[in-house]
Amino acid sequence: MATNDPMIPVPWVLKNVRRDTADTFTMDLVPAGPSPGLTFAPGQFNMLYAFGAGEVPISISGDAANPEVLTHTVRAVGAVTRSLQKLKRGGMLGVRGPFGCGWPVEAAAGKNVVVIAGGIGLAPLRPVIYHVLRNRHNYRNVSLLYGTRSQRELLYRRELEQWRARFDCDVDITLDTATREWDGNVGVVTSLIPRLQSDPHESVAMMCGPETMMRFTIAALKERGFQEDNIYVSMERNMKCAVGFCGHCQWGPQFICKDGPVFRFDRISYLFAKREV
Repeated sequence: MATNDPMIPVPWVLKNVRRDTADTFTMDLVPAGPSPGLTFAPGQFNMLYAFGAGEVPISISGDAANPEVLTHTVRAVGAVTRSLQKLKRGGMLGVRGPFGCGWPVEAAAGKNVVVIAGGIGLAPLRPVIYHVLRNRHNYRNVSLLYGTRSQRELLYRRELEQWRARFDCDVDITLDTATREWDGNVGVVTSLIPRLQSDPHESVAMMCGPETMMRFTIAALKERGFQEDNIYVSMERNMKCAVGFCGHCQWGPQFICKDGPVFRFDRISYLFAKREV
């Protein structure tokens, strides 16, 4: 079944599922019928519908160059996401989307790219890394700064090792707390920012993570010399309709679902300063 109505879910089938951490898993979906001809941009999201449970907004974490497979990394924290977690290979779910504005991967061409992720915030940024590395000749220095609470909560471990092994990509990982087995950085992700070698005036920073983490990271980037119009953030709110009708995700005058989830920071900095919004 195919439809042009953004409110009607289209059936997709679970092809593969991988457990990333104790409560996080990654699903690969394929169309249940003829190809719907779906395309997406890095940073967009889908509404995933678990039959009998409801739907949730989940960022697309796969490769935009291969839209025939939709990849989503999900944390099981509620009734809908736990229902998705119970799906077996061959199970069916509904998909609406893609929705929202993506990362400025085209506008960043010719500049340094700094990707900063906290925890599961690496998932919405993974398509950026795929795009930049596939088109590596279009970009200058490429850096990934990734922080998470512990080694057990690292996402995409095999890919992180592959990216770290490249000579054209700088990958720094830090943990809030670590065991003796960890020989890398320990501390918050902001501690990695002074190590950046890229000229901040010729760089674009893209980040996603908890809002507290992003507040401190933005402050550290500005101290490093980054301008607000070269910093992009992905915001999360309680999105329900995904098309700006219901108002659940209204953030000041913005609707996260249709005006975001990716925003240039200078356009929303006044909202960031208001903790209650």
